[in-house]
Amino acid sequence: MLVTIPDVLTSQEVAHIRRVLETTAWIDGRKTAGDQAAVVKNNLQVPLDAPEAQDLGQIILRALGRNPSFTTAALPLSVLPPMFNRYDVGMTFGAHVDNSIRALPTGQRLRTDVSSTLFLTPPEDYDGGELVVHDTYGTHTVKLPAGHMVVYPATSLHSVTPVTRGSRWSAVFWTQSMVKDSWRRNMLYDLDRAIMRTRTMLPDDDPAVSALMAHYHNLLRHWAEM
Repeated sequence: MLVTIPDVLTSQEVAHIRRVLETTAWIDGRKTAGDQAAVVKNNLQVPLDAPEAQDLGQIILRALGRNPSFTTAALPLSVLPPMFNRYDVGMTFGAHVDNSIRALPTGQRLRTDVSSTLFLTPPEDYDGGELVVHDTYGTHTVKLPAGHMVVYPATSLHSVTPVTRGSRWSAVFWTQSMVKDSWRRNMLYDLDRAIMRTRTMLPDDDPAVSALMAHYHNLLRHWAEM
C-alpha cells in the first residue's frame, strides 16, 4: 500500500526547516546505510546526532501527531527520528530494501514496518530525484510538493533516480506499526476510509456505522502488537 499525504508540514514549517538546513553541515549518506544499500547510495545527510537534526525532527514528529491520515495509514507504535537527506546533481540511490531493524538514540531497537519520505523541495526546483517504489502491483514513481509525504511498506524495493538539475531535499523515517503485516494494515486502512465516508452519509448511531466501527476495532484488537 502506497499512500500520499498532503500538507503534513505547513509552508511556514517547510521554510523554517529549509533555512536551518541551508546552514547545516552535511556528510556522506553512506555512513548510515546497510551493507547492500551503501553500495548503491550516493547522497548527503545531516548527522543523526546533530542538534539541528534533532530539533527539526521534533517539528516533523509533532506534525505527524496532528495528522490523522498518517495514523490511519501507518498505525504507529513507535516512530524513529527523521533523517534529512540531500541529492545534488548526479546523486542517486539505487534499488534497495531498508534495514529491517533500526535503533533509537536510547539504544532501543525497532522493527521498520513503514517507510516515509517527506519532501522538502518544490518539484519545479529540480529534475530527476523521483522516488520509485516497486511492489506486487508494479512500479510507482513519486515526486511531491514540499511538505507532502508518501508512506509505503518498508519491505518494498525502492530507489531514487539521479538528480539532473537542482537539489532534492527530504526527510525520511521509519515506523514500527502496531500491525506489522502490510496486507492487514491495508485492509484496516481501506476499512477506516470506508467508515469515514459512511459517517458523512449516516449518523453515528446508525447500526451500519456501529457495525463497521466494531469490525474495525475488533480486527485491530486481534492483530495489534503492543
